[in-house]
Amino acid sequence: MKREQRAPEPTAVPGAEQGAVLSFHAPALAAARAVALGASLLAALIGAVGLSGWIFDVGVLKSVLPGVDASMKPNTAVALLALGLSVFLPARGPLTPRTVTVARTAAVLAGLIGGLTVAEYVTGAHLGIDQLLFQDDTARVATGTPGRMAPNTAVALTLGSVASLCASTRRLPAWTSQIPGLVVLTLGMLRLYGFAYGVPQLERFGDYTGMALHTALALVLLGIAVFLARADEGPAGLLMNAGTTGALGRRLLATILVVPPLLGWAVLAGEDAGLYGTRLGVALLVCGQVTAFAAVIFVALGVGRRIEVAHARAEQQVRQNALLQAFMDHTPAAVFIKDLDGRFLAVNTRFEQETGLSRERALGLRDRDVLPPGLARHMRTADADMLARGTPVQREEVLDLPGGPKDVLTSLFPLTDSSGRPYAVGGVVTDITARVAAQREVQRAHRRFLALLESAPDAILITDGDGTIVMANAQVERLFGRGSADLVGAEVVDLVPGPRRRRHRALLDGYLRLPDAKPMVLDRDLYGLHGDGREFPVEVSVSTLQAEQETLIFLTVRDITERRQAEADRAERYEQQRRIAYTLQHSLMGEPPRLPHLPSAHRYLASVQGPGVGGDWFDIIPLDRDRTGIVIGDVMGRGLEAAAVMGQLRAASHALARTGVSPSRLMTGLDAFVGDLGDQLVTCAYLVIDQDAGEVTVCSAGHLPVIALPPDGPAHRLPAPVGVPLGVSDLGGGGEPFRETTRPLPPGSTLALCTDGLVERPGTDIDVQIDVLAHTLEVTLKGAPADPRILDEAASRLIGALIPDTAAHDDDVTLLLVALPTADGNGSPA
Repeated sequence: MKREQRAPEPTAVPGAEQGAVLSFHAPALAAARAVALGASLLAALIGAVGLSGWIFDVGVLKSVLPGVDASMKPNTAVALLALGLSVFLPARGPLTPRTVTVARTAAVLAGLIGGLTVAEYVTGAHLGIDQLLFQDDTARVATGTPGRMAPNTAVALTLGSVASLCASTRRLPAWTSQIPGLVVLTLGMLRLYGFAYGVPQLERFGDYTGMALHTALALVLLGIAVFLARADEGPAGLLMNAGTTGALGRRLLATILVVPPLLGWAVLAGEDAGLYGTRLGVALLVCGQVTAFAAVIFVALGVGRRIEVAHARAEQQVRQNALLQAFMDHTPAAVFIKDLDGRFLAVNTRFEQETGLSRERALGLRDRDVLPPGLARHMRTADADMLARGTPVQREEVLDLPGGPKDVLTSLFPLTDSSGRPYAVGGVVTDITARVAAQREVQRAHRRFLALLESAPDAILITDGDGTIVMANAQVERLFGRGSADLVGAEVVDLVPGPRRRRHRALLDGYLRLPDAKPMVLDRDLYGLHGDGREFPVEVSVSTLQAEQETLIFLTVRDITERRQAEADRAERYEQQRRIAYTLQHSLMGEPPRLPHLPSAHRYLASVQGPGVGGDWFDIIPLDRDRTGIVIGDVMGRGLEAAAVMGQLRAASHALARTGVSPSRLMTGLDAFVGDLGDQLVTCAYLVIDQDAGEVTVCSAGHLPVIALPPDGPAHRLPAPVGVPLGVSDLGGGGEPFRETTRPLPPGSTLALCTDGLVERPGTDIDVQIDVLAHTLEVTLKGAPADPRILDEAASRLIGALIPDTAAHDDDVTLLLVALPTADGNGSPA
């Protein structure tokens, strides 16, 4: 037979309240088990005594009171003995297969005896079991069949057998045994009440045999034993409850079992003594019961009030515990509470995440039972050290958690009772891995910054917003002759010569007042002061850094003494080269001839930037008595190379023009000449003025248009085809790349020729500037005679109108004005 054992009590979370519940349960259950054992044993003993009376034919053992015709029958004695043993064995525990078998066999025997007897009463049959063991000489014919037990006894024994079988079967609910047990108890109590109150109707039913007095006592004991056999379950569990409800139930039950019987006995005793009649006796009984139960009610009210107060306190404690648990669960750190033996009493959600342990698994177990051995030993050592100190402890450490090693901030503190003695350990473990990593990165960045600061080739000073030095690198000592440690706390203007400090401070203040101060480099009229009193020019790079709540200023200082000397030397060489180039250009370009029949004026402005000279040139070439050639050109680039190319082109164009070639042939020849030079680009325009015919022939190689001012019309661009610049004709394809055109040019007309330096400006439209040139020419020379002096003044006015700041232009400028006299020899219209 398979061994049956009771399931162990569920393990609860260790704590103050749960510990109190367990301590109250144990004595109550032990007392209930002792009562069940004693009652079942006494019931079996009563059965054995009755059976002995039949064996040894002792009448007093068969019937306790003399003169009473109801006696314990042999079958009843055997059944009581069997039932007592069947209840005693399960109540003693623990159950083994053998004890279960014996108990159930005894219960079945008692049930057969009682059940067969009930069947005899119901059917009227005689089964031959009544005097199976002994011949009954105690029964009267009028009171029933000899040897047959009373009907109520048979029913009680049958129910007792059922209750015993259910009590030994743990799979069945406890009430299946306890309810029949209470019925058996009630049947026995009825017989005792009948004896106590002298009511024979409660002894027997009709003419049937009555229940013996000691049989009734045995049945009461059996009912109590069966009811308490499983005292921690079912209705018995309500009475054995360790709380106030269990105590209140036990008191009420005791009152019900004791007070009414005593009051009834006292009332009947007064009636028998003739002190009062039946009506007064009933009134006294009711009054006594009301009084007794009223007293019980008030006692119950007091207990109930205490229960309500305790319940309110418990609810408050539950709410506080819920709030505390919610607070712990929403805390980003891992929180736990352990008793002094290392058992976890409470943990939060973060603890579960960090350790990989569910709350149900961790609570109630020691740290060494649920954590890795190394981590558990570390925690126990830390707890012991903290308890030995008696004060909270906080430290940073690295814990080898299931998810990997992490940097944590551990806080341990003792939880003490009212006397100050610790009863638990609280802990808060905060994951600071990211913070520690950030601190390490800050430290590494600081070290890198210091290394970068010290490795910089220039002196670096870091000041606050007031100009006080907070940091300096080692190069400062080399530059200023003062150690970096000596400079910290000093004013940065102390490193500036005295007379210049006011200006330096103003520059620094002005930089800080800028709404968006961007890094800048200052090197104009800035000087440093060496420790020996020597002054030297410096270049200072200034930038700002917003650090926390203050502004830091970075000053990178460099000694530029050698640079200033090199700049001076370079400027001197540049000026010398510029004078040479300028002289070369003027010598190559020469002075154009002044023709009496063709007055002219010109202007040449060299660029004020770069080498200063370029490749602009012009020339007036007499061809014959009535024909004059005019050429103007611009070699791209500046410097001596451009001036040399210009000189060659001027000579070539002059030579070709003197041969009498047409403008287009001259341009073709110049293009071939420029092509031989290589990597040169030249714009050029060539005009042949025929004063006798009153016309001009023009050919342009990418040059600006010629402005014509006729005597009887507005100034306008002289229509002429524009070819590609010289030096790129091969890119334009074969054939004649340059075309010429002949336009009428009446006497009294004025021509204006220029290079792009006059009309080309950044941010302006060159066509607009050409229109400005034409308009200014018209305003200046309209109706004026062809006089060189007037042309010269007009040239100055044109230069002033198109170049307002001649000291800042960045390109060569060439302007040529040519006027054709009228037929009467002046510039006025005929």
